[in-house]
Amino acid sequence: MSLTINIYYTGKNGSARKFANEMISSGLVDKIRNEEGNLKYEYFLPLDDEETVLLIDCWENEEALDRHHKTEMMRDIAKLRDKYGLHMRVEQYIPKNK
Repeated sequence: MSLTINIYYTGKNGSARKFANEMISSGLVDKIRNEEGNLKYEYFLPLDDEETVLLIDCWENEEALDRHHKTEMMRDIAKLRDKYGLHMRVEQYIPKNK
């Protein structure tokens, strides 16, 4: 069963957008997208909040997400989040069986 996580990164003075741009330019986003079990890893910009970036992160299952959380990349992401002084809000969605 796949799961989708929405992560809202919020900062000040454009720091959330700078964070997302550095995630992309550093190659971290491509590495995550190439991990086994990753289905989607995309950033979006809310029209009504210039200080927030939304990450939609989808995984095949909980095990794939758990493996991702144990990678060195998670430390790199945390360092960038601290560098830009971001706050996070996380929402997880698990589809209902039909």
